[in-house]
Amino acid sequence: MSVTQVTQVAAYAAPAAKAPLERTTVPRRPVGEHDVLIEIKYAGICHSDIHQVRDGWGEGIYPMVPGHEIAGVVAEVGPGVTKFAVGDHVGVGCFVDSCRECDYCLRGQEQYCVKGMTGTYNALDKQGEPTYGGYSTHLVVDENYTVRIPDGLSLDVAAPLLCAGITLYSPLKHWQAGPGKKVAIVGLGGLGHMGVKIAAALGAEVTVLSQSLRKQEDGLRLGASHYYATSDEATFEKLAGSFDLVVSTVSAPLGLDAYLGLLKVDGALVNVGAPEEPVEVNLFSVIQGRKTLAGSMIGGIAETQEMLDFCAEHGLGSEIELIPASEINAAYDRVLASDVRYRFVIDASTI
Repeated sequence: MSVTQVTQVAAYAAPAAKAPLERTTVPRRPVGEHDVLIEIKYAGICHSDIHQVRDGWGEGIYPMVPGHEIAGVVAEVGPGVTKFAVGDHVGVGCFVDSCRECDYCLRGQEQYCVKGMTGTYNALDKQGEPTYGGYSTHLVVDENYTVRIPDGLSLDVAAPLLCAGITLYSPLKHWQAGPGKKVAIVGLGGLGHMGVKIAAALGAEVTVLSQSLRKQEDGLRLGASHYYATSDEATFEKLAGSFDLVVSTVSAPLGLDAYLGLLKVDGALVNVGAPEEPVEVNLFSVIQGRKTLAGSMIGGIAETQEMLDFCAEHGLGSEIELIPASEINAAYDRVLASDVRYRFVIDASTI
């Protein structure tokens, strides 16, 4: 497939808010000077896809093609491309552009772009055209917003790293998870299971905090040293003041005061899950112990590449269930029912 003009490609899209996804076609721009055309091989299903398709985070742009965990092969490059060649294994994460001029963009934190990053889907590009994500067969992206997938990672298990992997890697690195640090991961789902793997590979002592002990065997296999059920009130008493870092991956509102109580003095509770509803916190839970209540959002391009290289070095891929595109809507229901271990990945050849 050569793209010298706007081309229609097969995709799965939600035609309206809360509507089931259906097969359709969407336009892809011509390959420009610094663009790469990617033949998508796999696309992960992120919980945020469901939030946006179902208008959980505000008004969406429809038809909406979700997908920001994209792994594929370079099929064509623009004449000015220097970073990639045809045949390279590449990935695209949660954004495909930014202002490139603000302090955050210039220091490689494009996700915090002052003017706002351009989302891989459900956004408008600089020409005012809607962006369409990875539930499709092909994607055209600027080379500067594309990352290389190392040879040590197969594309199917690498795809979810473009969101789930970097979403956990970034805060774990920023808050210095490593030897001598006690880290708790709240929730063992698509995000949480990568948090356990990465924190353990960084050398931290890892504890999983989950509603029940149903996934305990998995948590220990993935690298956790301890596993506790948060439905048991004794857990919060037993673990009070235990952790340097608690990372919450859940998208449902939590009683943050209880989790702040798990921190040591100067500990941090970092939220990477994004509930649709507001949450309350008693500020005394923060003041007593000089604790930090923080958030973290994915990572910049350079850090995403660093994460992929780290995962390849340590043999860390996502735990996936590979599905054909025809099962996307059923997969959404299963994600909401916590019925996946631990990330659905769409085989793009079935789109």
